Amino acid sequence: MQIPKDPYILLSFINTKLRDEFHTLEDLCLSLNIDRKHLEKTLSSIDYTYVSSKNQFTSQ
Repeated sequence: MQIPKDPYILLSFINTKLRDEFHTLEDLCLSLNIDRKHLEKTLSSIDYTYVSSKNQFTSQ
C-alpha cells in the first residue's frame, strides 16, 4: 500500500487507520507492510510519538 509522504497527511492517515481498523501500531505496520522505525522517525520529525495506551500518535 502506498502511504502519504507528507508527514502531516501521514499523521492523519495513520491515526485514522489506528482508530478505525487496528488495535496496535504493530498490527498496522504488519498488515500494511510499513517499516515501523521509519514511520516513527518521520512522525517524530513533526514532534509526534506513538502512545500505545491511546493507540495513536500524539504531540510531545
